[in-house]
Amino acid sequence: MNGMDRGILRPHQATISVLQRLLDFFVILFSMGISIKLNSIPLSYAPTVATLLSLVIFYLLSDFSHLYNSWRGERISEELRKVGGTWALSFTTVFLADYLLLATPLLDDAVMLQWFALSLALLCCYRVLLRTSLNALRRRGFNTRTVAIAGAGPLGQRLAGNIASAPWMGLDLLGFFDDKRRDPVRIAGSKIKLPVSGSLEDLVEQARSGQIDRVYITLPMRSEARIKWLTEKLSDTTASVYIVPDVFIFELLHARSQNINGVPTISIFDSPMTGANSVIKRAEDIVLSAAILAIIAIPMTLISLMIKLTSPGPIFFRQKRYGIDGRSIEVLKFRSMRVMENDGNVVQATRGDTRITPIGALLRRTSLDELPQFINVLLGDMSIVGPRPHAVAHNEHYRGKIDSYMLRHKVKPGITGWAQINGWRGETDTLDKMQKRVEHDLAYIHNWSLWWDLKIVFLTVFKGFIHKNAY
Repeated sequence: MNGMDRGILRPHQATISVLQRLLDFFVILFSMGISIKLNSIPLSYAPTVATLLSLVIFYLLSDFSHLYNSWRGERISEELRKVGGTWALSFTTVFLADYLLLATPLLDDAVMLQWFALSLALLCCYRVLLRTSLNALRRRGFNTRTVAIAGAGPLGQRLAGNIASAPWMGLDLLGFFDDKRRDPVRIAGSKIKLPVSGSLEDLVEQARSGQIDRVYITLPMRSEARIKWLTEKLSDTTASVYIVPDVFIFELLHARSQNINGVPTISIFDSPMTGANSVIKRAEDIVLSAAILAIIAIPMTLISLMIKLTSPGPIFFRQKRYGIDGRSIEVLKFRSMRVMENDGNVVQATRGDTRITPIGALLRRTSLDELPQFINVLLGDMSIVGPRPHAVAHNEHYRGKIDSYMLRHKVKPGITGWAQINGWRGETDTLDKMQKRVEHDLAYIHNWSLWWDLKIVFLTVFKGFIHKNAY
């Protein structure tokens, strides 16, 4: 089993974030229940109001402080400091509002302080237990990430030493990649020797083949040209890329900092769908796709009958496409052609294409052939809004021709997107057309927000179904 297979929690990151948020809410509610029980206080509006107000404030502050982001690579003390500070500020706000604004206090001060202390203890204790369990799993090779270090100099050696000394982070170090040395590197302060697994070109090839989850670039600043070359090449992969400071100007994609056992790193190619954002995005997809599927159930049934009665073959066309992080997914469409191309030679539809059935022509002009993809959304393979998924053959063709093309796959593919409502859809018979589509996709990823998603959905109703390029 390789490192990619051992990332057992990664596909469920959004669900885990939701569960942890709910667990925090339960802890705060449970602590209030224990406090009023110990003090023989009857259940009334007072403890209810205090608890609900604290939960609202805790929810808002936890988003602001990124409490539910991944803590891999961070010390437990930092997580406890953040959750303690978030809860203390939430409680203090409720306490001061109770003391200063209300003529009659909601609860006795002693009860409030007891509630605070019990909540704080439980919030911290279960995190310690959770982190201890995860650390034990990672030491045994589960839930790991395969990482590589670009540069075998002092900075790379220091980072490797921190990773090697902290197996609880679950980072499986593949080795160094360096153009100037080939002999194994001894990690300072230990007897561990790590191999130089190849050149930077070898690193790019392994990242392209999906063998590496993360790349840490530790090349010296004087290698600016080489660093820029490497980041450009790695943009054609789905690996998350981090530069160990100092960092100069790049075309960053949701840059964020992260500590690896005390060594600061900066992500330059990463997804905006982390922590609370991933929860919001998934909730949006579930609510919208479920509602839309309920509305279009009868039209989809009628379309299925028309396809079956007018041409031989299956109702749905299933095509292999790239999903988030370049993982393969099967995208559903109503079959609109007489052929079922799904291999390395997929020919795009053109105006007057003889492969298109009569009913298929109508479906394609009105984008009704895309309706089954709401099932993909509900299953979690796609989003309502995101970069349109391209056939695998088209991805392989364009990834070498357009800079940063593969960064489109740092989010889930969508049924509609910023490129589509701006007219960049349909046949891409010139490189410039695909370039414009990619530019709009990356602009969407750079600036993602819930409100922008809703705007795109709204505009799709008026601009996204029928278009001169849809055939």
